[in-house]
Amino acid sequence: MLRSDSGDRAGLLTAGRVRVTAVAMVLLLTALGAVFVLQGWQPWQGRAIIGTRLHTFPAVDSADLTATQARVVEIAEHEFDGQASGLKYSDGVDEPWCADFVSWVMLNADQPLTNPNTGSWRIPGVATLEDFYSTAGRLRTAASGYQPNIGDVVLYNEASPFGQHTNIVLSNDQGVLTTIGGNEGNDIRIHQFVLADTTGIVGFGV
Repeated sequence: MLRSDSGDRAGLLTAGRVRVTAVAMVLLLTALGAVFVLQGWQPWQGRAIIGTRLHTFPAVDSADLTATQARVVEIAEHEFDGQASGLKYSDGVDEPWCADFVSWVMLNADQPLTNPNTGSWRIPGVATLEDFYSTAGRLRTAASGYQPNIGDVVLYNEASPFGQHTNIVLSNDQGVLTTIGGNEGNDIRIHQFVLADTTGIVGFGV
């Protein structure tokens, strides 16, 4: 029995819609994949990496801060509000930039670091940053029980929720740290977490 012309047209339209939908899905997935690659997508992107992610800069009582601590907090707040690209802190080098961010903040707080390999103010790697603090006698290990202060630099190894990483202490409220760091989900982010519950902390640069 022959099908009607209308039935043929309906079948062709349905098949056409299926093909268009399949092509659209492929294009969408390709576009999303490109975005993830370009932005350095990580599985925790958009949510807290550890503890609580703060979306506004916390109030920091400046009454008891040293001039250096106050300057670090001031610069950190300005950069958090600005959310610049990591290239600003890495001198234009496309690389993981958490240590670059720490180096840049310290430079602009008039407390420049010194790369032990190049002599530059910029220390692009966490391991080299640890070497700097250790050689300078300014590393306080986590095992020592040291409680970090505002403006101290936290150093993490691969076992931490951040992976190998570094960021800056904004407050320590009876063992609850608030930190600010670059390249956290490819942004400048603030996290709050319990120090004693956190694995992978090597120590603190002071």
